Amino acid sequence: MIRYKAYAKVNIFLKITGMRGDYHTLSSRFMRVNSLFDTLWFEKKSTPEFEIRGNFDCEVHSNTIYKAYKYLQSSTRSNKLSVFFEEHAVCVDKKIPSFAGLGGGSSDAATFLRMCNKELELGLSVDELAEIGSSVGADVPFFVYGYESANVRGIGEIVERYDEPLLDLEIVTPDIQISTPAVYRYYREHLYNPITPEEAIRLESTSSRDILASMSPKEANDLYLSALGCYAELTEKEGWFFSGSGSSFFKKI
Repeated sequence: MIRYKAYAKVNIFLKITGMRGDYHTLSSRFMRVNSLFDTLWFEKKSTPEFEIRGNFDCEVHSNTIYKAYKYLQSSTRSNKLSVFFEEHAVCVDKKIPSFAGLGGGSSDAATFLRMCNKELELGLSVDELAEIGSSVGADVPFFVYGYESANVRGIGEIVERYDEPLLDLEIVTPDIQISTPAVYRYYREHLYNPITPEEAIRLESTSSRDILASMSPKEANDLYLSALGCYAELTEKEGWFFSGSGSSFFKKI
């Protein structure tokens, strides 16, 4: 069975632009990390229940892959999808740390959607897969499109390819499981200061290399101070940038 790579990402910058209902809207540059990925494949099994094989710290029904399966099933009403997963398990060789701001769960879900579409010949367009993915999680559409670098806006549903070379990045992930909702809540209650549309346009037109050279880590990520406020055990790493809501740090090699 073919094996598929689910790559990690970092947020070169992440700025809050406002609110949409209960959700924060953002402007962010996502960059794929080619050196860090989970591997997914399908494997025959003997029991009919949906099964995910891998080192996960959550129940199957809470896994983003299972959520992606349920949304795909409800969108396509495909009988062959149901039959396939009565006979096959989803296997994951997990390398991307969880709760780390690297998009591991979202990347797994997106890769699963793309695998199903290809292997089962569902005939869905990339845009249709991204729309399904947006129901699973805010970062999923980026991974569905498979861009190396992209500007991501709204609540993650607007993904525009940004043409630039991938940077060689070093990543360090402290052993701290960070709650994204908690970090956003702290930001909203204590640090809420959205950027202007003009500033968002300026950042989105600036290369990742120039962003990292011209901004400090706290300037580049609006959630960095919030994560530090939420988690006393999280300590700053001078010269390292902060990805997503954390806990991972990265820098250009």
